[in-house]
Amino acid sequence: MDTGKDAVQWVERAKNFYSATGKQIAMAEFTNPRGQFVQKQKYIFVIDQAGQMLAHGMNEFFVGKNFIEVKDSSGKTFIREIVNTAKDKGSGWAEYQWFDPVTKKELPKRLYFEKVDDVIICCGTYKDTPDPTELELL
Repeated sequence: MDTGKDAVQWVERAKNFYSATGKQIAMAEFTNPRGQFVQKQKYIFVIDQAGQMLAHGMNEFFVGKNFIEVKDSSGKTFIREIVNTAKDKGSGWAEYQWFDPVTKKELPKRLYFEKVDDVIICCGTYKDTPDPTELELL
């Protein structure tokens, strides 16, 4: 089961990588589907303070698109919530419903994010679901 600890650790790793390599190299690596910031259901994505996707580990076609008005199935504009909280507090958590590429179902997701310079680095995990390695055994 997910405790959210992994998401925090991944964002910390991504922040360190961003600081060490710079924005351009970091965004390329965060968008690399076979890179160090993608593992099964877990990946890094990065948005700017206007909700523009700068990097996405699972779907490179999202990069360059604005997500500020994107809603989950309940109508929640979760990217707007992330941007507003990051501007006000610098970091936080968001919860929403999202399509899980492994189970092919919409599931509750919890996401941790931190503002670094002018970007917001995010990592989400699906709540109350088995570990992805357990899914392989089912």
